[in-house]
Amino acid sequence: MTEKKKLFKNRILKELYFGDTLSCADLCFKIDKSFPVTQKILEELVTENLVTDTGYAASTGGRRPLTYSLQKNVMYLVSVAMDQFVTKIAIMDMQNNFIFPIEKIVLPLTNNPEAVQVLIDKIANVIELSGIPKEKFIGIGIGMPGFVDVEKGINYSFLNLPDNKSITKHITAQIGLPVSIDNDSSLIALAELRFGAAKGDRNTMVINIGWGIGLGLILNGKLYRGHEGFAGEFSHIPIFLNGKLCWCGKAGCLETETSLLLIIEKAREGINAGRLSKLSSLPLHDPELACDAIIKAVKEGDQFAIELFSKAGYNIGKGVAILIHLLNPNKIILSGRGASAGQIWQAPIQQSLNEHCIHRLFQSTSIEISKLGIDAELIGAAALLMENYEQFKVSKN
Repeated sequence: MTEKKKLFKNRILKELYFGDTLSCADLCFKIDKSFPVTQKILEELVTENLVTDTGYAASTGGRRPLTYSLQKNVMYLVSVAMDQFVTKIAIMDMQNNFIFPIEKIVLPLTNNPEAVQVLIDKIANVIELSGIPKEKFIGIGIGMPGFVDVEKGINYSFLNLPDNKSITKHITAQIGLPVSIDNDSSLIALAELRFGAAKGDRNTMVINIGWGIGLGLILNGKLYRGHEGFAGEFSHIPIFLNGKLCWCGKAGCLETETSLLLIIEKAREGINAGRLSKLSSLPLHDPELACDAIIKAVKEGDQFAIELFSKAGYNIGKGVAILIHLLNPNKIILSGRGASAGQIWQAPIQQSLNEHCIHRLFQSTSIEISKLGIDAELIGAAALLMENYEQFKVSKN
């Protein structure tokens, strides 16, 4: 098979992954090839059991086109979602279904020189336990916090290797599968763009409410990473004159008044000061459990918990006002771990926009809560693999 034909086949597989069910005419447009050429490649993919026809599309007045989708249980993706404390590893099929229960491990990234090897060993273990032959895996997609250089495969904040060695090449050498990495907030935005609330949008900001306050930028219908891939460091906009030191070394960053870690800290201070709340037994030793407990209290109407989220939401709104003034997005999507608290965020953010943003600029910008939930980063890591699928498969075969 020629390299050119491999490329066309992989483009079709990629488009079917993102499009779910498409006709030959749809695929002609997406891969920019003639109908006869596309039809022939589709027939070969069906013969190879990679693609299946899914019947005829609904009639629009003319002849109904035959549609196609990816065959199930033929190819798989390893998806990894990391934050500063916890790493989740999933095996997903080509319809974004989780094949096995998601593996979750406690893996602190700060000052942990062993983190990369622990990650590699755990990924290899998950693949082995799955019982799926390695040749059926397309690759490994990893989302992680920090300053990530996508092209070089380097994280300048965490998971450092000697001599700035590429993380992607290092993991590939040990596991034998192609690897792609990206910033966690960028991947959450990619998930929203491809499968979530930003699908079909051209200018949308996706805010990752987590241990920091990340940002993924969708500009002109594409994920925007910036010159070196560092665009979207929303957390570190210097907004406040609070004298609070951020982990980045600067003072007054947005995350010092908005992050989930800040909310946990404020909860602890309030409980110690005698505030009445369901949070009196907050599991402060574990940030993940503490966060879940506060969100649960919010949903149960706990006044103190609601107050904490409302204050953080108002301060997030100050940052959102800056985004709107600069970029004029049509939509702000709240995603990530914190977004599971739901609509509690919308009113304080809107109030902040009323006070800090020119009305004409934000009146057409909606504030929405992600429906992808806490799995957004895993979905985004899988999508990253398929974004790079052509170069992986052509270079691999």
